[in-house]
Amino acid sequence: MMPLTMAKTGETVTIGRITGKDEVRQHLAELGFVVGSDITVVNEMGGNVIVQVKDSRVALDKTMATRIMV
Repeated sequence: MMPLTMAKTGETVTIGRITGKDEVRQHLAELGFVVGSDITVVNEMGGNVIVQVKDSRVALDKTMATRIMV
């Protein structure tokens, strides 16, 4: 497993684990980041990523993206 920040642009990955405090995990789950779901990296700049989750695009800063293990 690797953090989401390591995924390449255009790559589709499956979420394996989400780390962090309960509030952080709950917030990410509300955005659609749940274990087992597929996400596609749309763009990446300096560790910040834009990802396609279900039918939405979500921008995550580097600290949030490193908590998502793929």
